Amino acid sequence: MVISPLLIGVAAFVGVAALVGGVAMMLRDRPSSKIEGRLDFMTGATSSSAKSPKTPGSVLAEPLGDTPGFLETAIGKFGNINVLFEQADTSMTVTRLALACLILAVVGGGAGAAMGVHVFLLPVMALGMGFLPFFWLLLRRRRRMKAFGVQLPDALEMLARSLRAGQSLGSGFNVIAQEMSNPIAMEFGRVFEEQNLGISLEESLDSLCERVPNLDLKFFCTAIILQRQTGGDLAEILDKIGRLIRERFQIWGQVQALTGEGRLSGIILLALPIALFLVVYQMNPDYVMVLFTDPVGKKMIAFAVFLQVIGALVIRKIVNIKV
Repeated sequence: MVISPLLIGVAAFVGVAALVGGVAMMLRDRPSSKIEGRLDFMTGATSSSAKSPKTPGSVLAEPLGDTPGFLETAIGKFGNINVLFEQADTSMTVTRLALACLILAVVGGGAGAAMGVHVFLLPVMALGMGFLPFFWLLLRRRRRMKAFGVQLPDALEMLARSLRAGQSLGSGFNVIAQEMSNPIAMEFGRVFEEQNLGISLEESLDSLCERVPNLDLKFFCTAIILQRQTGGDLAEILDKIGRLIRERFQIWGQVQALTGEGRLSGIILLALPIALFLVVYQMNPDYVMVLFTDPVGKKMIAFAVFLQVIGALVIRKIVNIKV
């Protein structure tokens, strides 16, 4: 009985993944360390300013059982991916994301093998399917940040009216959290709750800017901090910032309309080689497979991918006009 090399590779891949998962479970930190840290914070043994600058929220907002594992610790050395999850407003963790990528990669490779795809194209299909959860996470984050930016002018106007009515700044945050929809209601409500827990307004606004990387929001937070230090009419300042944001949105819409043709041309030019390759592969697979079997063909593919990346960067530079 001859065992397929593909089956051996898949079995080895699954075995290594299971081994890594078992080691990660064994190396998980004890929950007692997180509980002790929280008790120290609440009793004043640990200053609030001593928290890590990479942590977007306070320790009071984190679940007791939310302890970083081996995979979270390893990936955390290259960047705080938990901020990405928080910005996308999802309960997904690094382990779940890695597991979803692994499952879809295996499904993509198995589907390609079942359809009779050439062995050189199986890794491409597996990688494409494996990156789908990460692309979904980035798309969800982008939509949420865009929705926040659209809601921000209305929130500033509502906050300015609350200040004119005699309410405090914290009460204005609470009004936004109650009257408006997510995501801005969630973020401003969190600032209000953090102030109720004793966190200073400056730290709450810094955490808000870390969770929501929006330039207009940074203007808003900077204006509030400066007003608290130097004085002035905060309601008038918020009205001017809201009007400025609306004008920027108007100019940005005009720029998007003028650069629409260039963006569409870039998408077509970047997708045309891939679509043409798939069509020719469907018609005559042996004719295309020479690119993967011949040494000159492999160099041509590498050079073509390099030129595609350069072309994408050039087109992006042309059509991406900052407002």
